[in-house]
Amino acid sequence: MARPEPKHAPEPAPKPESKPLPVSAPELLPVPAPEPAPESAPEDEPEDEPEDEPGFEEDPEEAEPAPMSVSARAVDRHSGRRRLKAALWPPRMSRGQLVVAVLLFALGLGLAIQVRSTNDHHSQLRGARQEDLVRILDELDSRQQRLQQEKAELEQSLAKLENSSNQAKEAQEQTRKKATELGVLAGTVKATGPGIVLTVDDPQGQVKADMLLDTLQELRAAGAEAIQINDVRVVVNTYFTDVSGGGVQIDGKKVSAPYRFTVVGNPQDLTPALNIPGGVVRTLESHQARATISQQQKVVVDALVDLKTPQYVKPAPK
Repeated sequence: MARPEPKHAPEPAPKPESKPLPVSAPELLPVPAPEPAPESAPEDEPEDEPEDEPGFEEDPEEAEPAPMSVSARAVDRHSGRRRLKAALWPPRMSRGQLVVAVLLFALGLGLAIQVRSTNDHHSQLRGARQEDLVRILDELDSRQQRLQQEKAELEQSLAKLENSSNQAKEAQEQTRKKATELGVLAGTVKATGPGIVLTVDDPQGQVKADMLLDTLQELRAAGAEAIQINDVRVVVNTYFTDVSGGGVQIDGKKVSAPYRFTVVGNPQDLTPALNIPGGVVRTLESHQARATISQQQKVVVDALVDLKTPQYVKPAPK
């Protein structure tokens, strides 16, 4: 009796009859669609194609490397054009390049004009007759001779002008030198040179105008060229007068002791002329005045006189 129980044991097996899974299986089978994976492979490859050239998706039969190379060449060509355009425009020129360009343009224009004028002249001469050519040559020869003659005349004029200019400069130099010499004598120009300084002290007031005049005459006779007494320049028309109450006037200006003579001349001639027996120094000492002579290599006579225009005198005709 125990064995029949195992036969009834498989009764629960009807579970296979309730196989709802096969019924829903046809719906679930498409879900694990990894089988269409071959279609996804072409989808991965075109992902790079739209970035370069989307238009090539329509030709799946072409090899994939071909669209890549064509698009690369198109991009390179496009970028090359842009670089060329950027390099050419706007033009970038330095100042030196601009100057060189202007000079080259001017040179080219000048050459073109010269060539054109030369060609026109040659074309005119080419069509001229022999008589006309001979006449043109004669005119050119005569014109050359005239130009040579004018050149010689101009050179002679230039030589004359240079000589006259040198003569004028020499005359001006001589005139200036003579005017300076006359100015020294007339007292209108300062004078300097070797000379002496004679100082006359008169404590007793015994020196008179005639004594100063004698001293001046002795100095002139000894070769004095410029003389100044105190601050008065001695010239050819200088005069001395006594002043009541003491003192002396020179050319209307009062001069008081000590009387200082500044003399330009040779000291070796002036000093002995004053110290001769019975001369100026001895005469001054006899009137209780003391004369002191100092020889110097350079003295300056800087007192000037006002030059007056003569009222009556005029240069005599030669």
